[in-house]
Amino acid sequence: MTVGQKFENVDDYIASFPAAVQTELEAARAAVHRGAPGVTEAMSYGIAAFRLGDRTLVHVGGWKHHIGVYPVPADDPTLEPQLAPYRSTKDTLRLPLPGPVPVALIEEVVAMLARRRATEDPS
Repeated sequence: MTVGQKFENVDDYIASFPAAVQTELEAARAAVHRGAPGVTEAMSYGIAAFRLGDRTLVHVGGWKHHIGVYPVPADDPTLEPQLAPYRSTKDTLRLPLPGPVPVALIEEVVAMLARRRATEDPS
């Protein structure tokens, strides 16, 4: 991937990475879809964005040495012990490359985010 490069869609974004990274990004992508069935894909901030309704639920970005997942709040005490090894900043997970990426964890995080979104006050 070339820094600053613009992509039309998530397929083009993933295709811009080396084959081994593409495999991990596709695995993360599939985990997001399993965690929140019905999400749609878009590009936002130059990385893959997964939208639920009219708002972005989560971003997944490929980098030289990791895959980033954002935002992942640090306020779920039952999930946090599993997330802690991957925390980079308060709301960011860095999943080291080469993988494998923890797809079950991504799926669980995204499902939690989707459940929270479903219970938010729409006003």
